[in-house]
Amino acid sequence: MEEYWSKFINIGAVAISIKQSDYFSNSRSASSLRSGRANVLCDKQAIYGKTLNSIWQQCISSLEGEISEQQLNTWILPLQVEQELNTLKLLAPNRIVMDWVRQHFLTRINELVSSLDDSKSISVSLTIGSQRRTPITTPTTNASPIRVISATGVNETQRFDNFIEGTSNQLARAASIQISSQPGSEYNPLYIYGGVGLGKTHLMHAIGNQILENNPDANVLYVNCERFVSDMVKALQHSKMNEFKNYYRNLDALLIDDIQFLADKSRSQEEFFHTFNSLYEARAQMVITCDRFPKEIEGLEDRICSRLGWGLAVDIKPPDLETRVAILKSKADQINAAVPDDVAFFIAERFKSNIRELEGALKRVVAHARFSGAPITQNFARKALKELLAVQDKPITIESIQKLVAEYFKIRVADLLSSRRNRSITRPRQIAMALTKLLTRHSLPEIGNAFGGRDHTTVLYACRKIAALREEDRRVDEDFEILTRMLS
Repeated sequence: MEEYWSKFINIGAVAISIKQSDYFSNSRSASSLRSGRANVLCDKQAIYGKTLNSIWQQCISSLEGEISEQQLNTWILPLQVEQELNTLKLLAPNRIVMDWVRQHFLTRINELVSSLDDSKSISVSLTIGSQRRTPITTPTTNASPIRVISATGVNETQRFDNFIEGTSNQLARAASIQISSQPGSEYNPLYIYGGVGLGKTHLMHAIGNQILENNPDANVLYVNCERFVSDMVKALQHSKMNEFKNYYRNLDALLIDDIQFLADKSRSQEEFFHTFNSLYEARAQMVITCDRFPKEIEGLEDRICSRLGWGLAVDIKPPDLETRVAILKSKADQINAAVPDDVAFFIAERFKSNIRELEGALKRVVAHARFSGAPITQNFARKALKELLAVQDKPITIESIQKLVAEYFKIRVADLLSSRRNRSITRPRQIAMALTKLLTRHSLPEIGNAFGGRDHTTVLYACRKIAALREEDRRVDEDFEILTRMLS
């Protein structure tokens, strides 16, 4: 059964569709797809682009006289515009804006476009998204053909200039900027590790964007490790392994997210091993992210762990209070929301574990304010976040500690309670016991009983062991501090 890859270019009379069965057809076409560039003449589109841009600007001018400044700033100006021949494509930054514009303004926008369009052929569409990397511009008379860039997987909205720097991510950001300016020459691979939602993927996309900005012809590819494995499986099924190898081994930069997905997948690890070697020898830059240090990935071959350490490994920790406030203020500016400093501090003090959680709280407050029309104050924020804060205010229990530690180390709670003694289980178990002793009032026998019926002396040994390791091993100390902060 033939499936279509989601790569489709349609400009004027030129349409190129790429089928999965043809995706790895030969190395030359694969190279063309990797670079993602097709030179096409677009005089017709340029004419439409000029017309549509002019019409949209006139629409905004008309709406300025019909709605309040706050409504214009909140709902209309955040819309981006893409021009696709006779379609005015409005791109909303999120579903809230899209739904509100559709319900309250889209009919009026259609009316304005119709009144401004002499040909009566322009339609309006509204969806969630952001502008393509190369927006359509109006060329001069002797303009060269526009290059239409297909997906590299790089998110153009995540850049260095909107990545908030703090003590928790300073080294990772500095290293990322360094390799972006001189890819493949130093720190190869760059290995960024840390918990969920701390900005690893943002940095990876920022690197990709900067490399492409410095060299638009660079073959850059961002993939999640799961996609790498999926591509390999499809190539095996269709007897296209040579094409798969050519595709992944002829890049200028490979950005691969969540490398821990390779664990216990021997065939995928074999292909990644050879892909790594090929790119490294070609001085192609590799950036790899993970939720833990390479040697802590259980089920990953030693030869791969070794290579992941050839460059530079940097970690990202949960942001401190000042950084969290700066992140909130920056995010508020991006969504055109006026959030007072005291409200930003109120939110930042209560959501500490990761940036996604922090931004989620902000979006919830802003959405409530926009739908209700109420000003954003501390009391308003407290009410809007009532359910989330109620969850945070729950008392710390042995069960909650076990669950968090298991999630943090990517193991099961059952592993903590089991008799397994390999290091990948015993260390998290000891940390969980030490945290329970520190953060609850349970006795040593009670803690031991909750961890699979262990003796109180085992708990005492675990507490002393972790205390000693925190003095000697920076990673253990960081893990303990992060978990303590997340629990408290």
